Amino acid sequence: MKTIYVLNGPNLNLLGKRQPEIYGHETLEDVARLCEAVAGEGFEIRLLQSNHEGQIIDWIHEAREAACGIVINPGAFTHTSVAILDALNAFDHAVIEVHISQVHKREAFRHHSYVSLRADGVIAGLGIEGYAAAVRRIVQLAQ
Repeated sequence: MKTIYVLNGPNLNLLGKRQPEIYGHETLEDVARLCEAVAGEGFEIRLLQSNHEGQIIDWIHEAREAACGIVINPGAFTHTSVAILDALNAFDHAVIEVHISQVHKREAFRHHSYVSLRADGVIAGLGIEGYAAAVRRIVQLAQ
């Protein structure tokens, strides 16, 4: 069984409740069900969320030994965290960056991503379907 880590940054625990006009009404539980359905047999989804940068870094370190790929929605850490970038740079498999909203149509500070410097792909603006596309790609690469 291969494992795909689906990591979520700050405030994504409020998905479905916080600014639904931007992020939609689906919850992280919906994201987990979608990812599991797309991954199919032979793959396990480990969906995690934290509001703490260090915890996300620890999970990336854990994934080095346990995962065949990482899907990451770093939330606001996208624009600020060199530390998450450094952790991802030490991961040897595929990394796909996901954003629920179309960040390039939002505030200018959201247009820059440290994570994109490492990501093998970036998906923005597809709602939670972006997670499904990212998981599909990692499954393809891991087979």
